[in-house]
Formats: sequence, C-alpha cells, structure tokens
Amino acid sequence: MHPEHFRTLLTSNGPYASVYFDDSHNTADAAAQMDLKWRALREQLEEQGADPAVTESIEQAITDAAPPVGPSGRAVVASADGVLVNEHLIRPIEPVVRVSALPYIVPVVEHGLDRPTYAVVIVDYEGGDITLYREGTAVSDTVDGDAYPVHKASGADTPGYGDPQRTSDEARQQNIRAVASQLTTLVDDAKPEVVFVVGEVQSRTDLIGELPERVASLVVDVGVGARHSGFDDADLQHEIDQEFQRRRVAAIDEAAQRFTAELGRGEGMATEGLDGVTAALRAGAVDTLIIGDVGDATVVAGDDLATIAPNADVLSELGTAPSQTLRADEALPMAAINTGAALIRTDERIDPADGVAAILRYALPR
Repeated sequence: MHPEHFRTLLTSNGPYASVYFDDSHNTADAAAQMDLKWRALREQLEEQGADPAVTESIEQAITDAAPPVGPSGRAVVASADGVLVNEHLIRPIEPVVRVSALPYIVPVVEHGLDRPTYAVVIVDYEGGDITLYREGTAVSDTVDGDAYPVHKASGADTPGYGDPQRTSDEARQQNIRAVASQLTTLVDDAKPEVVFVVGEVQSRTDLIGELPERVASLVVDVGVGARHSGFDDADLQHEIDQEFQRRRVAAIDEAAQRFTAELGRGEGMATEGLDGVTAALRAGAVDTLIIGDVGDATVVAGDDLATIAPNADVLSELGTAPSQTLRADEALPMAAINTGAALIRTDERIDPADGVAAILRYALPR
C-alpha cells in the first residue's frame, strides 16, 4: 500500500483512537445492528480514555457515511485533529478499538483498498467523458468532437455526393483523436497510474490505437456498456475494484518473491526481525515494509520515530535515551510511512522472524 494513502497521519497529533468493525449492510435490520455495534465501540473508547470530542467525531463519521452494499468492514482513525482515516474495507473485520500514542493501521494495510490516482474515459465516436480520481476527489471534463457526420447518411451514396462512408470514417477518427489528445494531456499533467477505458468495443479499440505508448500502457479495457446507451455505474465500480484488488494481490506476490530472493542472495537488500527492520528504518533504507503478526511486541524510541529501536540497549548504544515504549504493530508502519516506504501485509507466502521484514532501497553497512 502506498504511503500516500496515509498522508493525513503524517502531520497529525496524538493520541489516536483507531476503530475497526463489521459494517456489513446485508440484512433487514442492518441499521439497528449498526446502532448496537456503535454502542459497544463507544463503551470501549470511553473505557480506554478517549477524548469525548474524538469519540463524537468518530460517531459522526460512522453515522454520516452511506451504508455499503453487502459485506464490508470499516476503519476510522481520529485524533484531536479530526477524523484522519475513514473508509470501507474489502471484507468484514472483527471489532478492534485502540486509544494510543500512534494510530493503528495494520487492518487498513491488510483489508483496505489502495486507490492511486486513476482516470476513467467513457468514449464513443462523438467524443468522450474523462474523469480524474485523486485523493478522494473527482474532476470531470467532456470532449465534444467537432467532426460530423459520424454515421453514414441514408440515401447519400449516389455518384455526385462524394463518398459518405469515407467522410463518416474521417469524422469518427477526428473525434477519437480529440479524446486521445485530451487524455494524453491529462496523463502527462496528473500522472494517473491507471486509465480505465469504457465504451463500445470499436471506439475503445480506436482510442487506444491513437494513444502514445506511455498512455496506452496504463489502459485497462472495461466492457461494461456504451457511452450514450447507458450502463450500470455499479458494474463499472465493480470492475475498477476488481482491477485494484488484482493489483493488490500482484503487489503482495511480487514483494514475497523479492524478499525471498534478496534474503537468499545475502547481499543486504532485505532484512527481517525487529533488530534488522528497525535498523533499516532508522537509516531510511526501507523500500517496502512487510508487516505480519508481531503480537504484543514493543519497540522503543527517543523523541520521534527516527530513533526507533528494538530495545533500550540498542538505543543507548546509539547515544539516545529511550523516552517512549510503543507497540511494534503501531510504530513500525508509521516509521515506514514517515520515510516514504510502501506497506505490505504478510500472508502464507512469507513468515519472517518476529513477524516483520523489509525490502531495502540499498544495503546497510555491516
């Protein structure tokens, strides 16, 4: 998961309340069940000493959100700075409530949808609708092609009228080129990671054919309907979600293979265990943090996470006095985000020492 997913946490102040629960909306009494769930969550927040204003902001976030469709989990992280994380998860999750010095984000890493900047283009031979999705916002633009006719005129195929089919084909391609030009400009300016192309088969094919390679390489072809004949927005959203889920699984698989390969080479481009990972985090060398089940393990730090260490002895050797003891499953992910590292949740393919590992940007001195 990209560190930008958690950018709101980088400039916020603790303590934090982190709340996870099953907010599935697939029964007739879902609203009543949600009320009962929130009461239980609120009681736990109060028992752990959450600021009443923070509890109130979490309740507001939960009650104001549109209910999901079907099974779903929910993540809300808040502090005195407001609600910082508020999103649905891809599957239901057992309730977790924490009030602590750092936010707890491992369930988001495991079950959240990592949505980078992406674009959706709905195209036909008359033009296209282009929408850019970035950081929870959507900005749309319409390209209306100026070339006509795009359909062959009935009865205009006799000598003396020119070639109406050729005129129609040229108008279509001119309009497609106008969409391709606008899309290329958007990609160059906004740098989306994915471009979903929707529309009738031939118009999609023609648009992709007009795109430069740097743009065409980002395209995911989506066959959910045509521009003006209509399609179900839910079907399009499902295809988008499925693509991001495929990319998520592929990223975990790639990280597992890289970690195993680098650790096997012994060249210092991967490490595992609290000692190795905290050393790499202090050096800013972590490219990808692989976080698994670290249990109730703790780490220590000085005044900030730049001095994170597995224990007080290591920190003392670095000339820093330990001023805080932190849960490893909270401190390690936040230290990784602070240095721009990506986060991956382990699965059965990786079982690192102490439940944590890292792929490095560069080898550390031995």
